[in-house]
Amino acid sequence: MKFRHLLLLLCVIGTILPNILFVPWLMDHGLDIPLFFEELFSTRIGGLSGLDVLASGVTLFVFIRVEGMRLQMKRLWLPVVGTLGVGVSCGLPLFLYMRQCRLDAQDAPR
Repeated sequence: MKFRHLLLLLCVIGTILPNILFVPWLMDHGLDIPLFFEELFSTRIGGLSGLDVLASGVTLFVFIRVEGMRLQMKRLWLPVVGTLGVGVSCGLPLFLYMRQCRLDAQDAPR
């Protein structure tokens, strides 16, 4: 298995795993954003996790911008949407997959 295929698999897993818990919550409560944040920050451990993910997301957005521009990558909005829609567990491996595809294309004989 090539590295980029592993990254794509991690993107799929990173999309499925968080939704195993989120979809049932969404079915019970609907898109109740205030309740979501109330429950997320209801304990110190939950707050720690929430802030960690927010900091990781911001770091990922900076990485996507800087590395994406450096490599002249296209469709940089995809991992941003993946991060905002699912989380860092989707956006990071998706960006790394896209980056690896770009690196592989640059290394390919012309």
